[in-house]
Amino acid sequence: MARDRSREPEAVRITSAAASRNDDIDARQRRYLFSMGVRTLCFVGAIVAASFGIHWLWPILIVGAVVLPYVAVVMANAATTRDDGVALLDHSNQRELGTGPPSH
Repeated sequence: MARDRSREPEAVRITSAAASRNDDIDARQRRYLFSMGVRTLCFVGAIVAASFGIHWLWPILIVGAVVLPYVAVVMANAATTRDDGVALLDHSNQRELGTGPPSH
């Protein structure tokens, strides 16, 4: 497959550059582990609520324990983007200078 050389690479400002791969993976793992910790607390809380006869609470906690793995995966896979709110100038519509005046 041929490379499209007509497109110039997009400029990236250091203020909006992504974090390093290791930092990104660490942040995703922390979000996932936090969500799974909350899920575990929901499951244990449902068992405790059922054993103490709190019949309205344990179904809510079970639903939380069932739904949280999906939420945890979506949160862990969410890309973190940084934006400083300032757009770069787009010079793609500007014409280049010609070769100069014709010589006689």
